[in-house]
Amino acid sequence: LGDRRKQCTCTPAQINQYHSRISGPLLDRIDLHVEVMPVEFADLNDRAKAEPSSAIRERVNAARKIQNERYAGTGITCNAMLTPAFLHQFCILTEGAQNMLKTAFERMGLSARAYDRILKVARTIADLDGSEDIDVQHIAEALQYRSLDRKYWGN
Repeated sequence: LGDRRKQCTCTPAQINQYHSRISGPLLDRIDLHVEVMPVEFADLNDRAKAEPSSAIRERVNAARKIQNERYAGTGITCNAMLTPAFLHQFCILTEGAQNMLKTAFERMGLSARAYDRILKVARTIADLDGSEDIDVQHIAEALQYRSLDRKYWGN
């Protein structure tokens, strides 16, 4: 199901039965969920230079430094540990980001737990971007990591 190269032979009932194995409340407890499609041969054989691991490591280390400084003295070491009370203190959204999150919350029928997860992921994306506030592009990317909410669970 979802493969661009092959047609799924499952019946709708079989697909629904498979999806029912993962409940919405369980999915809410997972920060990132994305579908990963099979890799094409051309992509494996591509000689184009990708971003080196060392550059990615530098960005991650810079984001971790930002988080260590932000949460000094709180007992929190990373965005994933933010409690709901700290979310409001440390996840400051621009007006555009707030509007986008509100629209997504209403259209996708997100739970309060999913809302918290999206804020934490958006905070991390903003940290990787070196941004103090969470902006529209950070919320948009965080929402992309909730693809299973949208695609299979009817939200």
